[in-house]
Amino acid sequence: MKHFLTLAAFAVVASLVAVPALAADKCPLNDQHAEAKPDIVATAVDAGSFSTLVAAVQAADLVGTLQGDGPFTVFAPTDDAFAKLPEGTVETLLKPENKSKLVAILTYHVVPGKVTAADVVKLDKATTVQGSDVTISVADGGVKIDNANVVQADIECGNGVIHVIDSVIIPE
Repeated sequence: MKHFLTLAAFAVVASLVAVPALAADKCPLNDQHAEAKPDIVATAVDAGSFSTLVAAVQAADLVGTLQGDGPFTVFAPTDDAFAKLPEGTVETLLKPENKSKLVAILTYHVVPGKVTAADVVKLDKATTVQGSDVTISVADGGVKIDNANVVQADIECGNGVIHVIDSVIIPE
């Protein structure tokens, strides 16, 4: 009986010492299996306000690219931004025969690398994946990419960042 009480006391003391030590130390398995942030495409789909952009990315066969490692910075026009385009523009761009023009427009919205809002405000231009530069301006506390206002910045994704814009930007 005395042996049993000694073992029980030892177990209690050991658990009192071990629990705080384990709590203070991050478990490497938990870090390895921490849920990864969704990629740019999944984030856009989940947001619910980019259905036109997602349809365009699918029509342009850019889903795989934007699900890749990146990192990418995407200036993402909302559905309302696409609705500002002249009537029939989106439907025309989504046709297979206009794929190259659609790819050019969409890749004009993407900058290689992760450019956060803190970085953007220090720039006056950025070279897009399409090859042309977008103009960046800061005025009255807001940021413009060409003629589009950034309405929400720094949506973190697993492979980059999204900045929401209120207009579709078109390369010249």
